[in-house]
Amino acid sequence: MGIQKLSSQLISQIAAGEVIERPASVVKELVENALDAGASRIEVRLEQGGTRLIRVTDDGGGIAREELPLALSRHATSKIGSMEDLESLHTLGFRGEALASVSSVARLTLTSAVPGARNAWQLSGDGSDVFGEVMPASHPPGTTVEVRDLFFNVPARRRFVRTERTEYGHCESVLRTLAAAHPEVGFMLRHNDRVTLDLPAEPGDPAARVRALLGEAFLADALPVDEQRAGLVLSGWLGAPARSRAQADQQYFFVNGRAIRDRVLTAAVRKAYQDVLYHGRHPMFVLELELDPAQVDVNAHPTKQEVRFRESRMVHDFIFHALHAALGQAKAGQGTEAAGAGMSAGGPAAASASEPRPEARGPSRPGLLEGVPPGDGPARGSGRPVPSTGCGGREDPGRGDGFAAAWAAFRPPEGAGAAVGERAAPAYAGVNTAPGEGTDGAEMPPLGFAIGQVAETFVLAENARGLVLVDMHAAHERITYERLKREWDRERVTAQPLLVPEEVEVTPDEAERAEEQADTLASLGFEVDRCGPERLRLRAAPALLRGRDAGSLLRDVLGDLAESGHSQRTEAAANEVLSTMACHGSVRSGRRLTLPEMNQLLRDMEATERSGQCNHGRPTWVELDHAALDELFMRGR
Repeated sequence: MGIQKLSSQLISQIAAGEVIERPASVVKELVENALDAGASRIEVRLEQGGTRLIRVTDDGGGIAREELPLALSRHATSKIGSMEDLESLHTLGFRGEALASVSSVARLTLTSAVPGARNAWQLSGDGSDVFGEVMPASHPPGTTVEVRDLFFNVPARRRFVRTERTEYGHCESVLRTLAAAHPEVGFMLRHNDRVTLDLPAEPGDPAARVRALLGEAFLADALPVDEQRAGLVLSGWLGAPARSRAQADQQYFFVNGRAIRDRVLTAAVRKAYQDVLYHGRHPMFVLELELDPAQVDVNAHPTKQEVRFRESRMVHDFIFHALHAALGQAKAGQGTEAAGAGMSAGGPAAASASEPRPEARGPSRPGLLEGVPPGDGPARGSGRPVPSTGCGGREDPGRGDGFAAAWAAFRPPEGAGAAVGERAAPAYAGVNTAPGEGTDGAEMPPLGFAIGQVAETFVLAENARGLVLVDMHAAHERITYERLKREWDRERVTAQPLLVPEEVEVTPDEAERAEEQADTLASLGFEVDRCGPERLRLRAAPALLRGRDAGSLLRDVLGDLAESGHSQRTEAAANEVLSTMACHGSVRSGRRLTLPEMNQLLRDMEATERSGQCNHGRPTWVELDHAALDELFMRGR
């Protein structure tokens, strides 16, 4: 077949293949157009999941009669007119392809009226590149776009459409995402003549929209985020780790009002949550990043769901540090009782982040439980065997590959406190041992005072709100882990020369990258020379990671440097070792504690960042408030 010019209809259908994947894609494009038109109320009506009918009505600025044919033409838009406009976009749409693409694969009717006009005007298309005459119509100020029989003229695409329920779910998800980004706009969704979503406009109160979308429970213990630096502004809410989910289905990230999925942002969020989430769980969050539009390229993906940042490293670091600091403020027991909370777990889950947080009573002392050596056995006089360690795992006689070497290599800075493994003498002077000794409800620490132990595994305490139950190993593991990380950060990454240099086979690109970024590798603890076109000589590796496969780690680091220009492999591997050290250096289940030891554990929890979860993401404590206790015994009925 010789070269030939494609017809305009085929060109539009090819473009539609990039933009219109399913009914939800149509909903997204039409609702974004309505938002760009300044709508304050948007109604979406679907039939059969959107395959039979999609109708989007708004009260925006409307389209003039003479511009209706242009609105359905390809590459016609009112949103940009020059390269300068494209580089500083403030609108959600800009390419001028959405309506043309939809009209090429469906039967489309566009009805619109501008404010002050005597009547509206209507234009229809039947899936071809020829439209009818512009006809007068009755319509209030604003626009209605009606899309019928999606993919009726593209049978191959229609076969890929899923069930009605599945397609409706995608449409609802798109609308919820757009509604989260625009609380000042009211949204209504109807499916098969039934209202399934009704969100009134909440101007000036974004929390009300978040509450309507994610529920009161999310906001009750969410951590507020409000950071700005170097022209970047990050705001929103982080879900408490205890409310994580099995799917990443309640994560909203917006960049200048645009919902996006970006690997830089995803990596920053994942890194911030890495020490507080249980394996395979996903956090909930609603976050908005604002920055100069010239610093972000939104024209990086056909569906405009991905962006590119001009300074991606700076954006990544800013988001990570902001989220890490917010999560670090969630110390166990801080806050007041959440509205309607009965049983709450994981520190901030027991408290509203918007309420003032009482401080722990008295300064925190170095935890005396830090003196418990690894593998300390059952309590004296206890016939009960040690049931488990490691926040639920069975006793592990070994300490993992390279653990002994890592332990020997780790040297806390002088004066940093007792190292894990050193036995310290108790010194609990001044720590109250009972709720009634010189305290009242107003002065009582957030986690209260210990009453005793349950099954030699849990600490039972009473605070002003009710009862607190603490998993003593999980809590002490978090305390020890955070201390080790602080000490490691002060030491920074120390390179350990290898007795015998290791030769690592790499690709030519990786070898070039190792030479170009030798300083970066040195800052991560690697000393590398090139000894061939596809071979590196590794002379030194991070001291804490002795015993690990340094060659594989080096290749992973080089891969990260190629993809994003930076790498957290060394830090992640170091944290894994520190986590193991903390686990083996923490008090075990089955050890009987004295009341002063229990109270010191509670005070250390109140002073430790992220102490609501252990290193593996499991909750360290739960609270049963007075209302829940009354309910258990049917008091007041």
